[in-house]
Amino acid sequence: MPIRLDYRLIEKYIEPGSRVLDLGCGSGELLEVLIREKNVDGIGIDVDPDSAQECVRRGVPHYHGDMMEGMAMFSDNSFDVVVLSQTLQQTMDPAAVLREMLRVGEKAVISFPNYAYWKVRLKLLLTGKKPVTSLLSHKWHSTPNIHMITIKDFLRFCREWNFQVSDAIYLTAAYTRLPASLANLMAAMAIFVLRNDTH
Repeated sequence: MPIRLDYRLIEKYIEPGSRVLDLGCGSGELLEVLIREKNVDGIGIDVDPDSAQECVRRGVPHYHGDMMEGMAMFSDNSFDVVVLSQTLQQTMDPAAVLREMLRVGEKAVISFPNYAYWKVRLKLLLTGKKPVTSLLSHKWHSTPNIHMITIKDFLRFCREWNFQVSDAIYLTAAYTRLPASLANLMAAMAIFVLRNDTH
């Protein structure tokens, strides 16, 4: 099975031989590829027991548990890159998660679905119900997403909390890149890179 296209974009931010922490690592797909292709020293964290079993099957080092508890086990600057792919919207305290990511890592790579995407807006307007899309695939009563993040909201959030954005990629549902000027309306997903300038 081909690796997710957003993973390939995230990979570009990770140098060969890097120390990588993958939060909400799921089945370990990204780490498996990074270990094989880039010889990274990687570990994943995921609370789901089925994901933990899949990581074992893939031979991916992982911690089965809460990501905040997992990160607390690591000292400052333990990693070159900390990845949080399509999971930020599921966290209880996003600011605390990002602070901890930038404590244990030099760089944080974060992706999330954009709730301001035009198809999401249109479905809500026309149907009056929670939109269901390829990236937001759960119905309202079964979604793990507890925060509705838009690109504009995230950029404002970073300014308010003094998180330093060093790069961003905005993607349509077909994974075509978009300029920043069209991102909030036209992007289905965003990938941001944050740096800890105090390291």
